[in-house]
Amino acid sequence: MFNYTNKLIQGWKENVSPRLSPLLSFVWVGGFAIAVFSLWGFFQIAEKVFAEETADFDTAILQSIYKLHTPLLNQIMTGITFFGNGSTLIFLSCFVGILLLVSRKFASAFTLVIVAFGGLGLNAWLKTLFARVRPALWERIVDVNSFSFPSGHAMVSLVIYGFVGYLLIANFRPWRGLILFFTTLLILAIGFSRVYLGVHWLTDVIAGYAAGLVWLISCIFSLEILQSLLRRKNQQAVND
Repeated sequence: MFNYTNKLIQGWKENVSPRLSPLLSFVWVGGFAIAVFSLWGFFQIAEKVFAEETADFDTAILQSIYKLHTPLLNQIMTGITFFGNGSTLIFLSCFVGILLLVSRKFASAFTLVIVAFGGLGLNAWLKTLFARVRPALWERIVDVNSFSFPSGHAMVSLVIYGFVGYLLIANFRPWRGLILFFTTLLILAIGFSRVYLGVHWLTDVIAGYAAGLVWLISCIFSLEILQSLLRRKNQQAVND
């Protein structure tokens, strides 16, 4: 373990410009802090959900949103929630994965597999662990059968769209502002659609975002480390 850590630190020093190092270190520390805060937030929400302390709050939110229902909004929200369906996200992951393989970006493709299937598996495990019943305050527009907490649409859409957005920003940096904006907008819209449609409590969605953010940041950090080690290996091969 000690040798591995030394190699990792040495690779970081050799592959990162001294001028950029402080900035990148700040980004890493910031990302780690966000992940820790998100993990703390998830457990705080989970604790209150287990103690049934959020029931009145969640019910009041859903009843307020129900007053916004119109036939047109129902169709719009049904369309938005489609982008967070498991089948849609798996198809997107496969499509992006193929593009990455064709572009010979094998580390990114491998990480995408971990991101997608790890996120889906983690969400399924958490749903089974908490076994929270979905809201049933009115007749649902969409069919759902699984447990409610945390929201799979919120969690997995943040993980997959967030990772795809990260890859796009890495390759199209002049457009990073627009990419970040539209990625965030889509993820938030998917989460809101689940509450609007009455298939999730608001705390389900917030917890899904918190858990998804932890997984996303972990996977991005892992990819950064893997790419750094691969660059070092390739540089050593060239020097030899």
